Amino acid sequence: MKFALVTGASRGIGRAVSLKLASDGFSVLINYKSNDSEAFETLRLIKESGGEAFLLKFDVSDKTQVTESLGKWLLEHEGDYIDVVVNNAGIRKDNLMFFMSDDDWSSVIDTNLNSFFYVTRHLIKDMVMNKHGRIINVVSLSGLKGLPGQANYSASKAGVIGATKALAQELGKKNITVNAVAPGFIKTEMTDGLNEKELKSMIPLNRFGESSEVAELVGFLASDKASYITGQVISINGGLYS
Repeated sequence: MKFALVTGASRGIGRAVSLKLASDGFSVLINYKSNDSEAFETLRLIKESGGEAFLLKFDVSDKTQVTESLGKWLLEHEGDYIDVVVNNAGIRKDNLMFFMSDDDWSSVIDTNLNSFFYVTRHLIKDMVMNKHGRIINVVSLSGLKGLPGQANYSASKAGVIGATKALAQELGKKNITVNAVAPGFIKTEMTDGLNEKELKSMIPLNRFGESSEVAELVGFLASDKASYITGQVISINGGLYS
């Protein structure tokens, strides 16, 4: 059995990615921080479709929780390792920098950027020992283009993009690929407050994307079909920023 960890998997893109990887034969570790009901719904959907999944509750921004939770899982699954990690967990706390509080900045950096380091560092050793692995980071259009009111969010995602390119060079010889997926406007709870009618006029395909479309790209990058792709940031944004 191949194992895949998806962070922030209770809703939105994380749920869609979990369902896709389960359908591709992975046993999915559904990470989430606090929303038990939504996490159980992701688990139910996977099992209802014949897949295998488990809940793994911890705060990705908390180094201690990451170490304890992943360490416990590895101890309980001797001989197994997490072959695929999808660093998807993320939050937004938008504001103009002039009005941005210290917490608005630090909590976004901790959840979106530091979590990538905490989670990925813990899993690399086993990937190296097994000479196989897929690290897929969900970033954002904001990390490529920068958006006003999102200095914190843009900085966090741009940081992951830089780390993706560096880590790909570190791990390539061990048959481990590291890539990033940069969604544009995708219909999730994170875009609920946006004016879709106004914004879609800026998008060449004239619509917001679906979580399932992002999941298909992640599924491809997790597969053997993408074995010669690494260090890349692949945009999925309807042509908004190419």
